Amino acid sequence: MASRYFWWNATKKFFTIGLVGITVRDRFGSIVPVRGNSMSPTFNPRTNTYGDDYVLVEKFCLEKYKFSHGDVVVFCNHNEKYIKRIIGLPGDWVATPYSSDVIKVPVGHCWVEGDNPSSSMDSRSFGPIPLGLINGRVTHIVWPPQRIGEIERTVSGDRISSL
Repeated sequence: MASRYFWWNATKKFFTIGLVGITVRDRFGSIVPVRGNSMSPTFNPRTNTYGDDYVLVEKFCLEKYKFSHGDVVVFCNHNEKYIKRIIGLPGDWVATPYSSDVIKVPVGHCWVEGDNPSSSMDSRSFGPIPLGLINGRVTHIVWPPQRIGEIERTVSGDRISSL
């Protein structure tokens, strides 16, 4: 009888902790690994001997799509997760590097690029992405310990124009 009581209480606690964890991850934030070198040197610099960087992704920005130029965001495109920097917001004109093209970002979309353009699949490959695909904004590196810190929001001023 005591064994049955123990397992019932353990199951209730496990279920409650699981629900709280899922709620926190979906509503407030989560920690995700950064794979590859498309965002190098911001993430996974060549000097990083500890493997992948892990970053904190906050989700409060999703409430009213509160994004700024230079924000690093996580989004899904064709069932793949990407981490890229926002270069252009709706209505901006974006100059694409290494070509003379200038593209207007449509309403409800943004233009994203990796910090390492030579190895990045980004808006230069698949065009502007809908804001609704964004899962959150990266705010801090949380692992490895020697790289813990806040993410800088940087964009070259000659790349965008809000006409």
